[in-house]
Amino acid sequence: MEEPYGASGEHEGFPGTVSIGHDALRLLVTETGRSMLRWASRLLVVNGHGGHLTSLAEAVTGLRGEGRDVAWWPCLPPGSDAHAGRAETSMMLRHAAVRAERAVAGPTEPLHLLMDRLVAESVRGVSPFGVLGDPAGACAGDGERLLERMADRLAEDVRGWRVGARGWLSRPEAQPVTTPAGDGR
Repeated sequence: MEEPYGASGEHEGFPGTVSIGHDALRLLVTETGRSMLRWASRLLVVNGHGGHLTSLAEAVTGLRGEGRDVAWWPCLPPGSDAHAGRAETSMMLRHAAVRAERAVAGPTEPLHLLMDRLVAESVRGVSPFGVLGDPAGACAGDGERLLERMADRLAEDVRGWRVGARGWLSRPEAQPVTTPAGDGR
């Protein structure tokens, strides 16, 4: 199931952005998860927006606290930039979803160095075009390879089903393993 709604308040400085907020997203994921897990034995929420991380972690850990086998997984290529930089632009070029000739660079500092400004000023306050990174050199071929590596990593992580304390599905070496309450594994 693809959910077209999300918490994107940090992008509301750009016309066309609609956000349901973190409380609503958390509730939406929680209630959708409860409903789906009435007939499914396991649920994986695959996330493509960094702004959802806290809401997803809270919803998934809440569901796990109810004894449900659920996890979330971030669509994040290794070594990628934050938003509309080379990696993300390459993946979008693979799907012909951007116009490369209009690509511009934004701040290239690591995200952790920009975080205070992003929280205080939103994305538009930090980058007038919404780009966090540099899309220079982006190409569809790189996007294809990044998407293939992400898909391979996702498949590997699903096979291993190692869920961390915040509900994140990943390889055993990436984080400590926890299981839903009372499942005896």
